[in-house]
Amino acid sequence: MISGFLRCGRVKESLWYFERNPFQNVVSWTAAINGFVQNGLDLDAMKLFRRMLESDVMPNDVTFTSVVRASARLCDSGLGMSIVGLIVKFGFEHNTSVCNSLITLSLRLGEIDFAQRISNRMEKKDVVSWTAILDMHVEMGNLKEARRIFEDMPERNEVSWSAMIARYSQSGNAEEAVELFHRMVQDGYYPNRSCFASIINALANLKALQAGKNIHGHVSQVGLEKDIFISSSLIDLYSRCGEIKDARLLFDLISEKNVVCWNSMVSGYSQNGQLEKAKELFDKIPKTNTVSWNTLIAGYLENEQCDKVFEVFNQMLLSGEVPNKSSFSSIFCACATMASLEKGKNIHGKILKLGLQYDVFVGTALTDMYAKSGDIMSSKKVFSRMPEKNEISWTAMIQGLAENGFAEESLILFEEMERNNSSLIPNELILSAVLFACSHCGLVDRGLWYFNSMEKVYGVKPNSRHYTCLVDMLARSGRLSEAEKCIETMPWKPDCNTWAALLSGCNKYKDDRIAKRAAMKLWEMADENSSGYVMLSNVYASAGRWVDVLNTRKFMKEKGLKKISGCSWVEVRNQIHNFYSQDGNHSQSDEIYGILELIRSEMLAV
Repeated sequence: MISGFLRCGRVKESLWYFERNPFQNVVSWTAAINGFVQNGLDLDAMKLFRRMLESDVMPNDVTFTSVVRASARLCDSGLGMSIVGLIVKFGFEHNTSVCNSLITLSLRLGEIDFAQRISNRMEKKDVVSWTAILDMHVEMGNLKEARRIFEDMPERNEVSWSAMIARYSQSGNAEEAVELFHRMVQDGYYPNRSCFASIINALANLKALQAGKNIHGHVSQVGLEKDIFISSSLIDLYSRCGEIKDARLLFDLISEKNVVCWNSMVSGYSQNGQLEKAKELFDKIPKTNTVSWNTLIAGYLENEQCDKVFEVFNQMLLSGEVPNKSSFSSIFCACATMASLEKGKNIHGKILKLGLQYDVFVGTALTDMYAKSGDIMSSKKVFSRMPEKNEISWTAMIQGLAENGFAEESLILFEEMERNNSSLIPNELILSAVLFACSHCGLVDRGLWYFNSMEKVYGVKPNSRHYTCLVDMLARSGRLSEAEKCIETMPWKPDCNTWAALLSGCNKYKDDRIAKRAAMKLWEMADENSSGYVMLSNVYASAGRWVDVLNTRKFMKEKGLKKISGCSWVEVRNQIHNFYSQDGNHSQSDEIYGILELIRSEMLAV
């Protein structure tokens, strides 16, 4: 009766029978504790376990398995270690099911080494043990080893398949997740709810709409369409594939929405550039959380509406919601985009108060913000004080130094990274910064060595950006024929920036022959896009060829192509003022133009 009522979620009735049971033994105590855990009442389960010990009833392996599960969900390290002590005291440290639960508990508490020791000491392992060990290697960041263990497992079940698929999906290996899902179905295993949610997320990352629709159809057939987690994943899938109407239809069909569904739909509108609808829906969320605010902030950031990013962040602070590292990473990106150093410094102060300054993601965002705002000394200070650095941190600092004119220092830092961090393999962004630095230092031979070593040494295939850096490096040093040959042998069609780099070098070294060919290519590429003509016009202007500048502008006008208006901004008393070319929309435009005219007349007088 106790167990039956708890299975139905009727906790009060089960307790009534439990308290009146004249034959309380380990079975009845364990039934009550396990039922509490199954109903999510972990703290009540622990209180009942304490009463059991006080009643001199000895726990069994099922009791400890339930208690460890409750401790894992409570994430209380002190409580967890106390339970471990009792397990050893009562002699269950070699029991398979108890050890399985202990591995999960250790992973929840971040005690990976302890989980490893438990795994090594286990005398017998079942399918649950192997699945827990998979999770352990994933937490250690060793997905390759986790896959090896998965392939060598003597027995698999739906949980082990789902665990592996989920790990691939979460780590960004969507193709591997899909391949494993196909194998699972072919081997006759039936996906559970968690597995469906994971594979839908993987398909969303791949933007595989048709495959996603097929899974959606299967989910509907088995009656899981209204599952809250699967529905949220489907909303994300349709949003990422641009089918925002289908995403909204799914959202509206969910009868009991949780905050995850709301956040998924807000994110969907943001991803599709419908920010007004995103904000409108955000305002209707019954109870927002940090993720809700971060979703809206990220949406404005992706659509380059940085003033709105600051506005929503301020509203978040006023609401009493405490920002997390994701919030600060987004706000620092906005500060970097706007080169708003003052705002960045103020928010840096908030980070110090919250104690987040040592987080690797926040530190990286700070490093990048200071570098892009021109404060390279502050950028270097933040970077040097980071206790942990990843490849993105090194990229931000190396690139920041290169772009702020410290090219030689940038190359020294890159060499330091290679010497002292053997586990870090330079990525394509770091190598772009290195080539950029070599170009601006005039270290052509060294730059050529790095470019030629990209695939052989670093395993990175050069992209168009790397080729543009190479062309710019050769053109700056006067090796124009080599630069042109490099463009001709590129594995794909060069873009406007590549030809503009060559043309700039031709003007510097007065090579009209190659310049004419480069200019012709820019003309051909600019037929449907004004940016090529603008580049050509700027190159002519820098060379003092004003007749060619006028001809280019005239040709643009005849073809109906317009240059995107230049924009500048200034920050006064924490408010950003935007100005566009020939813009009269500012509330103080008359006074501004009056002052500009006064300055112009004084300059002419001098």
